[in-house]
Amino acid sequence: MAKNMHLDELDHKILQLIQNDSQKTLKEISEQVNLSLSPTHDRIKRMESDGYIQGYVALLNRKKLNLGLVVHCQVTLEKQNRKNFSEFEAAIKAFPEVISCHLVSGNFDYYLKVLSTDVESYNRFYQEKLAVLPSVAHISSLFVMDEIKSTTALPLI
Repeated sequence: MAKNMHLDELDHKILQLIQNDSQKTLKEISEQVNLSLSPTHDRIKRMESDGYIQGYVALLNRKKLNLGLVVHCQVTLEKQNRKNFSEFEAAIKAFPEVISCHLVSGNFDYYLKVLSTDVESYNRFYQEKLAVLPSVAHISSLFVMDEIKSTTALPLI
């Protein structure tokens, strides 16, 4: 990924600091990038208004929230047409268990990441919500056995 022409090295450093800990104070950020408060604040506000910073969130511990099972699903639709894509995507957006959904190329149409408490609750989701969608032809579920690397941080290359 090439650096964006609108962001300089200092902007990237600020973004990385915020991404690693969005609760850092303006003073802490300005000290770490060796810039005074006002220009640091101006840069952050510019990156917010330009859409580089979309918001600030808390990362929750899914295991403590009893969402220890991660399942990756490969979904194939019966027919690849606009109506089926639209209906499937609208339904998926309403399922809180699905934390990401991607339209992909290859042997299947969608790649989903699903969180669940256990296999039984995933099976209920599978049978009662996912498999009953009218356009779904095939679902392959991959159960995560161990998480080697997982991050929400974007690499600032």
